[in-house]
Amino acid sequence: MIKLVQNCTKELTVSYWQEEEHNLEEVPEAVRKLFKGEYLKTFWSADSDGKARLFVGAGKAGGEKIHLKELGSKAVKDCREKKIYEFAVDISNLVEEYGVEAIRHITEGLYLGTYTQRQFKEREAEPFDIQLVLRDGEFWSQAEAIFEETIVVCEGICFARDMVNLPGNHLRPEDFAEAVVDFVRDTGIQAQVMDGKELAERGMDALLGVGDSSAYPPRLVVLRYQGDPDSDRVTGLIGKGVTCDTGGYCLKPANSMLGIKGDMAGGAAVSAAIYAMAKNKVKANAVAVIPMCENRISRGSLLPGDVIRSYAGKTIEIANTDAEGRLILADAVSYAVREEKVTEVLDIATLTGAVVNMFGFTIAGAVCDNEDLYRRFEKAYECSGERYWRIPFYEEHEKMIESKIADIRNLSSGGCGTITAGLFIRAFAQEKPWLHLDIAGTAWVDDPVFQFQAAGATGAGVSTIYEFCRK
Repeated sequence: MIKLVQNCTKELTVSYWQEEEHNLEEVPEAVRKLFKGEYLKTFWSADSDGKARLFVGAGKAGGEKIHLKELGSKAVKDCREKKIYEFAVDISNLVEEYGVEAIRHITEGLYLGTYTQRQFKEREAEPFDIQLVLRDGEFWSQAEAIFEETIVVCEGICFARDMVNLPGNHLRPEDFAEAVVDFVRDTGIQAQVMDGKELAERGMDALLGVGDSSAYPPRLVVLRYQGDPDSDRVTGLIGKGVTCDTGGYCLKPANSMLGIKGDMAGGAAVSAAIYAMAKNKVKANAVAVIPMCENRISRGSLLPGDVIRSYAGKTIEIANTDAEGRLILADAVSYAVREEKVTEVLDIATLTGAVVNMFGFTIAGAVCDNEDLYRRFEKAYECSGERYWRIPFYEEHEKMIESKIADIRNLSSGGCGTITAGLFIRAFAQEKPWLHLDIAGTAWVDDPVFQFQAAGATGAGVSTIYEFCRK
């Protein structure tokens, strides 16, 4: 639990100090000999009244928003190491330096720092009780609003982490659908779940082509949020929801199999983002469409060389059964445009290993065909602090997914895997403004890169998609 307060009542206070000497004037002289305010350096001390204090170095002024998140999480992690779960965090000087918006990032860092992955053994979650102290009352009402909004977004991020972290046998497509519907209940979101029978009746053969390989049938979840009835803009949020991806007959290598449970991070992200929009009453309209399935090997599984029909009517040549995410997203995007009448499309998926080779585990790839749409997205990730990089595309890339026997091919004939995977999805957006996010590298970390991460799922995309719709 985290509360925003003006007066500290805890026995331990965390204070942040920057590297510049004038910012360390209030730090006791004895401490200053050992503590210089360097970024993420910490020092335990005691005040004259005997109360404990943890000094955390904020480094030099002018750092990135991601640094403010790290400062929040660093305080939590240092206290957790000493089994201290009740403390205050004084951010007054950080707000003075960075403005009231610093509360957004510090709060997110604190909240995510307390996150603990669900354990399948006897273990109770640590009962954190944290006061976030802002002594200056000048911006109090604005600070409260930012704090409350951020807490809801963090709830979404942690839900996404929980979903992605679950083992595959605890998150079948039906389980995922039920969890999402339960999560958005009582928020004003209209939820609909389509089962295999309805998907077949609608002709969603690309989704079924993948999902029918499993004994656990696919689902399509639709979440509708109308926060601005006077606006014609409806943002389609399409998230990949493959709860188990073996690769099918193009079987993945054994050393990568442990990660196949997290191939639904895109679906988790859009469900969490639309939840936060509804809870915070964002003035915008959005529809999240999440195709959920498993990609397994069975007598009915797709084979390389097969040709299937999609919901849009296009025929697809299957060149690789491990390029399944784009197949199910094709049907979901087509449905969102045709039936939900979305006016713009944002799809997000753990889609390609190529994007990891390009950007590693801290930057996600983006492909977009509309300048205004991408400018809005830039403002969103500048606010959230997540990192994305736009990848260009040209006509020659579109030719790489042309098929000699079908309308389109699900694998490039000439490399450029991240670009061509995105362009495959774009082919089903019916010329609506389109933005594709490939979070294959950022949705999961075995070893945390940033303080606010924990080993496992990161909740990538949630805060940026929320900001994108909010703005």
